[in-house]
Amino acid sequence: MTTSTRRLVVAAAAALALSLGATACGSDGGKTGADAAATATATATGSASAAAPKLSGEVNVFAAASLTGTFTELGKKFETNYPGVKVKFNFGGSSALAQSINSGAPADVFAAASTSTMKTVSDAGGVNGTAANFVRNTLTIAVPKGNPKHVATLKDLTTPGVKVALCAKEVPCGAAAVTALKAAGVDLTPVTLEQDVKGALTKVELGEVDASLVYKTDVKADAAKIDGVDFPEAEKAVNDYPIAALAKAPNKDGAAAFVAYIQSAEAKQVLTAAGFQAP
Repeated sequence: MTTSTRRLVVAAAAALALSLGATACGSDGGKTGADAAATATATATGSASAAAPKLSGEVNVFAAASLTGTFTELGKKFETNYPGVKVKFNFGGSSALAQSINSGAPADVFAAASTSTMKTVSDAGGVNGTAANFVRNTLTIAVPKGNPKHVATLKDLTTPGVKVALCAKEVPCGAAAVTALKAAGVDLTPVTLEQDVKGALTKVELGEVDASLVYKTDVKADAAKIDGVDFPEAEKAVNDYPIAALAKAPNKDGAAAFVAYIQSAEAKQVLTAAGFQAP
């Protein structure tokens, strides 16, 4: 083989190697590098349906009454993201829900209105992993439209003739009310103690009381019928809301997916619009 022939062979081999290397670097299972990056991003954000886990069946969520509006909306969005999955809600006072879970009620997810309520479930071994705080909420004074009794402070709730509803102290909104009233140095005797925040708000709606201590989110959701009066002591009684998949969840994959979704950017947008604060 002449010198010129050797040079031609080496050049051809080099060209072939370069071509093969470029093909290998430019492919990822049939995808370009840009395609692979896009797929990774879609997987991280959950925007690609192919990246989402295949879920089925029912996801039974026990959630605090103050989450009724937002979770109902988010449940529908979750079902859209995961066709074939049905979300079923049981809304109520967090303490009653926790008791039901500890007594063996079939549930996949628990979203409570206080960390202490979630602790009663986790201490009983009912939580799968660790609960995560996803929002927080503060109290306000709910009054009828126009505030006919001119309530401006917690002290005004003790004015003769002003009827007040509170949540029972075992319920997170009731425990927060006790803390706020104590911070204000106000000794208040309510005319009724309700088992969840929706019950306390309904008393104002029906005109059965002149005021109640409820969450800001509840007043915002019912702004057509109710006004809210903020007070500084509310900052002493902020409630963090934890959520967790349950250890005995019948639908473990669905539970994990729902808990993750509630912490997603899409869910946070809905919760923030409703008046919830970041944890």
